[in-house]
Amino acid sequence: MTSLTPLYQLAADRKSAEVTDWSARISWVVGLVVLIAFVYWLMRQGWKWRGSLQSDLPELAATPEGYADGEKLLTLSGRYHASTTAGQWLDRIVAHGLGTRSRVELTLTEQGLDVVRPGAADFFVPAAALREARLDKGIAGKVLPEGGLLIITWAHGDQLIDSGFRSDRSAEHPAWVEAIDQLTSTTEGTAR
Repeated sequence: MTSLTPLYQLAADRKSAEVTDWSARISWVVGLVVLIAFVYWLMRQGWKWRGSLQSDLPELAATPEGYADGEKLLTLSGRYHASTTAGQWLDRIVAHGLGTRSRVELTLTEQGLDVVRPGAADFFVPAAALREARLDKGIAGKVLPEGGLLIITWAHGDQLIDSGFRSDRSAEHPAWVEAIDQLTSTTEGTAR
């Protein structure tokens, strides 16, 4: 038979492990910070590379003189989410600041669509360049419930572009689709 060793003797023989190994912890934290910085740098390089690939896109049009004098068909306050190659909702266009999310003030007149973006580059889409408007659920970097985004398709140079907007009051979206469709059909009829 073996004898049982009293517990106090077992506890006295062993030492407790250190609670914190500071050098190992600091090494892990530094390693994690370096990894995060490296991933961020790679993402930034990818963004710049995409911009250089899209450098053949012409400069965006500025708002013409006397634009404010025209009759405003519709206005919208909300968010600009992205612009993509038409029909390819994940192919974000970053050239000329079109990839920058921002607040937006849209104004539609007979002359075209004025896109004013505080903190990002403003641009103007002439009425002749507008192609269509539709309600959709997603564009690069943003997915919403069905019909949550107003997508406006327009021509810029020889490329068709989809731009995604979300109004502060999404009930305004159908009126925008109807107004742009009427404007494009009027513009097409005038061009013939």
